[in-house]
Amino acid sequence: MWYFSWILGTGLACTFAVLNAMWLELHENDKAADLSKSSDQGVPINT
Repeated sequence: MWYFSWILGTGLACTFAVLNAMWLELHENDKAADLSKSSDQGVPINT
């Protein structure tokens, strides 16, 4: 039954990787939106 835990672990690792990539994409889009808002208003950007 070792193969069951191996398949389950691989599936969970892939799921975690996909969710992590989706979160990163969302986070980068939010950061880009914040930068475009601040550049439109003439506010200096401190990073």
